[in-house]
Amino acid sequence: MFSGPLVALTTAALAVATLQAPAAQASAATASATASAATASAATERAAVPKVKEPPRHATAVGRGGAVTSVDPYASRIGLKVLQRGGNAVDAAVATAAALGVTEPYSAGIGGGGYFVYYDAKTKQVRTIDGRETAPARMKHDAFIDPATGQPYPFTPDLVTSGVSVGVPGTLATWDRALDRWGSLSLGDALRPAAGLARRGFRVDKTFHLQTEENAERFNTFTSTRQLYLRRGKAPGVGSTLRNPDLADTYERLGRVGTDWFYDGTLGAQIAKTVRKPPVSGRTDLPVPPGSMRPSDLARYRAILQKPTKVGYRGHQVYGMAPSSSGGSTVGEALNILERYDLKALTPVQVQHLVIEAAHLAFADRAKYVGDVPDVPLKTLLSDTYAAERACQINPALAFTPPVPAGNVAAADGSCATPTTRSEPAPDTEGVNTTNLTVADKDGNVVEYTLTIEQTGGSGIVVPGRGFILNNELTDFTAVYDPADPNRIEPNKRPRSSMSPTIVLKNGRPVLALDSPGGSTIITTVLQILVNRLDLGMTLPKALAAPRAAPSNRTPVSAEQSWIDLYGAALTALGHSFTPVGAPGTSAAEIGAATAIEFGPRGQLTAVAEPTRRGGGAAGVVDPK
Repeated sequence: MFSGPLVALTTAALAVATLQAPAAQASAATASATASAATASAATERAAVPKVKEPPRHATAVGRGGAVTSVDPYASRIGLKVLQRGGNAVDAAVATAAALGVTEPYSAGIGGGGYFVYYDAKTKQVRTIDGRETAPARMKHDAFIDPATGQPYPFTPDLVTSGVSVGVPGTLATWDRALDRWGSLSLGDALRPAAGLARRGFRVDKTFHLQTEENAERFNTFTSTRQLYLRRGKAPGVGSTLRNPDLADTYERLGRVGTDWFYDGTLGAQIAKTVRKPPVSGRTDLPVPPGSMRPSDLARYRAILQKPTKVGYRGHQVYGMAPSSSGGSTVGEALNILERYDLKALTPVQVQHLVIEAAHLAFADRAKYVGDVPDVPLKTLLSDTYAAERACQINPALAFTPPVPAGNVAAADGSCATPTTRSEPAPDTEGVNTTNLTVADKDGNVVEYTLTIEQTGGSGIVVPGRGFILNNELTDFTAVYDPADPNRIEPNKRPRSSMSPTIVLKNGRPVLALDSPGGSTIITTVLQILVNRLDLGMTLPKALAAPRAAPSNRTPVSAEQSWIDLYGAALTALGHSFTPVGAPGTSAAEIGAATAIEFGPRGQLTAVAEPTRRGGGAAGVVDPK
């Protein structure tokens, strides 16, 4: 595939000496060992591991030649080294994502799914891959109803900690398809550095320790999860080293034999069995409802190549994800509404008022019309005519009282007199601990990739002996079946998502690429960053660091305390109401953990990660300024 110096990418050198354990290569026999033997081996290796040093975290990096930004310094370093050695943006994105499966296993990994947005510098086109999880073919409409009570299972911890919440994973299929279509590395080459990282281990930080403690009951419920993440029943200490040799073995075998092992082979059969018969420990009284997944569900899975959504905004073209995600349509509709106003001429409070109201309107339409169904009226929802009609509902001096009604797409004509249609928002059950990465290469190709396992820690179930956690994405479906709900539970369907990987172009060239984790707050995080940068003139680092609110057609509006301190009093006078998001001292006390790259003149790149949220992210460039 490569010649000359790029041959290094196809050798163990890509793993990087600093990320490679002395015993770098797992044997085929280890990969096929029984789950109990693999777990015992993992425990032995963890006990002997020395402490490792975490790479430095830089929230902002400026330079040329390519850039990577993610929430994690190990992952960003791996992606950056792929670029430095001649790999392209897709190669680096997959390598970075695989590393996040090691260091951010409660947010992402091959047990989950996500959305991949790619800008091709040669064609100047944006394409996307829908790698969202799917419901098994045997999933029933009442799958989330407790047969003992006739009522929905309590969302947490009962429903999320289950086999019934696990969707067919799409992450690995996404990596394979992206590399095959746009990459220059094989899957094995892209996975090799992350396998080395998993074998050597990473330093446990405060966020990882806190997330483990917060999920201790759920993790204790399963023998495999307890053995990997709760040493002697306790969360790994801050500063300790966590190794995952089982995941290293899994990555290495996938690199040798390909994704058929996962989707059509013995690993797929093991995943399906784990979903139907979770490895419960008996240490907790959580009910753990079993799922219905079969090997045929994995064999049927496909990562879908599809067109992005697109809206114009103040001379830019904003591209995002189409359904099954609601990110592109909801962000796009809100931007179209806000374009009716000259935000630069308004006060900060007036801007925040309009952002909140535009988000309420767009979320109302999201609930009414958007899901993994064939008749989503995207053309209308993303039209300027419809946006003008929706903007008529906003009173600049008085707040809505949510929930506001959805618009009437069937009668949309731009008239303020068009009647609305009532729709109540479904309960918000999207997990907030997704993760995100942004990559650009020297040729101008760009990847914005958001991936997840849903809840912090997903379903809580580690596949025995394989080192990765299964998702609980099916909880994103509306729990109580309604045939009129576009997000109703259906077999083989993808639950609606709020993930909003976004690439902004101007005259066919990239200007910004960005997204964030955060469940339904992703949409408003992306919206606020775009307004901060494109309308209010903040630098990109300031646009990411600014306080956030999360309006979603509910009242009170959740917001970070720092945002409430800035705007709460003045906006309350307009009729808004607010509540701080999360409890102080918990991992839920902040909104999102965004990453972004801005493209400047003469190839200059500004890569940005969160300076403090979720412990702070890590950005890097190939050739620093």
